[in-house]
Amino acid sequence: MKTYRIAVIAGDGIGCEVIPVGSRLLEEAGKQFGFGFHWTQFPWGSDYYFETGSMMPPDGLDQLRSFDAIYFGAVGHPRLQDNLTLNGLLLPIRRGFDQYACVRPSILYPAVRSPLAGKSAWEIDLVIVRENTEGEYSQVKSGGRFIRARAMRSQCKRRFSRAGAQSGSSDLPSSSRAGETKNGS
Repeated sequence: MKTYRIAVIAGDGIGCEVIPVGSRLLEEAGKQFGFGFHWTQFPWGSDYYFETGSMMPPDGLDQLRSFDAIYFGAVGHPRLQDNLTLNGLLLPIRRGFDQYACVRPSILYPAVRSPLAGKSAWEIDLVIVRENTEGEYSQVKSGGRFIRARAMRSQCKRRFSRAGAQSGSSDLPSSSRAGETKNGS
């Protein structure tokens, strides 16, 4: 049976609640489909910052490198500015392992209450792909900002590297092109 080595960073808040539940679900899936997991917990997050002054140790990326995957919860604390958690933990992991996309399947399942009243199961089936290290996360001073011009109009300036821009399918339109959108179109 294949066993996957997973680095677990529950982080803070909701991450500490959802990671154990998600781990149990993954274990059940593994039993059904013939694979297993070896979980290694890392205590990195806001509490770690309060104790040590950093979000993760200097060799944090090296510690994670040998794992098959990183199971990351959430990070943030009301007493910490977002830039500390973003630049101290989340972005170093994303950039260090070139995690250029965040893929989030979204589907409406039967028997699950939803705010999407009037829709039936399987009518909603989306995959949301957003950048992890470019666009708003690039932190380039002349880009990465969302500017609200007026009601129902927006302009977005973003920075993408050639490698990041060429990593996706060229026949799909880019929702991140600099330009103006009206009425959500």
